[in-house]
Amino acid sequence: MVFSVTILGSSAALPTSQRFSTSQLLQAGERSYLIDCAEGTQIQFRRFHLPFGNLKAIFISHLHGDHVFGLPGLLSSLNLLDRKEPLDIFGPAPLEEWINGHLKFFAPLSYPLHIHCATCTDMTAIYEDKRITVGCFPLQHRIPTWGYLFREKERPANIRKDMIRLYGIPLREIPAIKAGADYRMPDGKIIPNHLLAFPPVQPRSYAYCSDTVYLERLPAMLRNVHLLYHEATFANDQKLRSAETFHSTAEEAATIAKAANAGKLIIGHFSTRYDNLRPLLQEAQAIFKNTEAAEDGKTFEVKQPSRPTSDHPA
Repeated sequence: MVFSVTILGSSAALPTSQRFSTSQLLQAGERSYLIDCAEGTQIQFRRFHLPFGNLKAIFISHLHGDHVFGLPGLLSSLNLLDRKEPLDIFGPAPLEEWINGHLKFFAPLSYPLHIHCATCTDMTAIYEDKRITVGCFPLQHRIPTWGYLFREKERPANIRKDMIRLYGIPLREIPAIKAGADYRMPDGKIIPNHLLAFPPVQPRSYAYCSDTVYLERLPAMLRNVHLLYHEATFANDQKLRSAETFHSTAEEAATIAKAANAGKLIIGHFSTRYDNLRPLLQEAQAIFKNTEAAEDGKTFEVKQPSRPTSDHPA
């Protein structure tokens, strides 16, 4: 099953001819989830041939324009496309007030829209469906800002059909074996579970850290995340400017990734002062080697771990 993130926009406050402002699309299997929605987001969907009719939910980090100005247009387009499926939108207050202020000028929507503005003071579970769970956590910016942690749901063990046939195990026993049970043969012999099923693969995870100052508490919350996005608006020679604007440097983003033992780091939300991103990337890679720079249209896939092997009984 696919578990990937496509960058729809990688610029900070001002879009450029090469980089739109912040937006990302997480795809988990056949389901899609939008993270932030800057101006031009729906144009990027079309540009990169990504469908947006199957969006399950939208997650907004905060209400600065470079993260939300594309939302009214997207909601309107979904209405014009005669969407029927409900759509959930999550984010800090006053998101509901902001959206409803625009919707009062719309025709009635063709789909149910549910806006959720929960309190987020620590890692807080806010959403789940059959594919993923989502938690939000507070960041520190000039206005209330959330980060998000997306995790696949753990799946049951995978049955070894060859072993089931070998021992003639009835179908009624399969659910228990998938849940971890051993099997007792009619003669009383116990067949251990590890011979009958492959252990479930490790659920994949993605963490999104939007606009924020450097926060020492983040690594503990994001321990061992497979893919981490952390804003890196400035290089370290602009550290004072970064602190004044409540942003992070590439070096700080990499320090978070290293401390969290992340699998890979994506840096983004680049200031328009950087035509060439190499200095930012080199700065981050000096601390955390497995770092890549966000580029509009680039997809980062978290691969499914290899299935473990199981020994055949002697």
